[in-house]
Amino acid sequence: MARLVVMYGTPKDPSAFDKHYFARHLPIAKKIPGLRKYEVSRGTIATPAGPSKFHLIATLHFDDMKAIQLAFASPEGQAAAADVARFATGGVDMLLFDNAEV
Repeated sequence: MARLVVMYGTPKDPSAFDKHYFARHLPIAKKIPGLRKYEVSRGTIATPAGPSKFHLIATLHFDDMKAIQLAFASPEGQAAAADVARFATGGVDMLLFDNAEV
């Protein structure tokens, strides 16, 4: 399995972020081809030292890295990527990696 982890920084207006993310972005993103599972953080995101700079973390599950590449080359993937600029006023970091159970 491969993962795309999307870490959204604290936005200027957290309420507006949440409204857009759950009402508009999530329905677009869940249509991305090859997506196997979609998880989002719930509540405060902390570090061992205290609060983090992140407001929300999404973890998208795919079969492999090739599936992630194909997903974001699709019209649905392009629409999801374009939508991020509309609400992610706190910035966004993305990590892509293969995953192995040990």
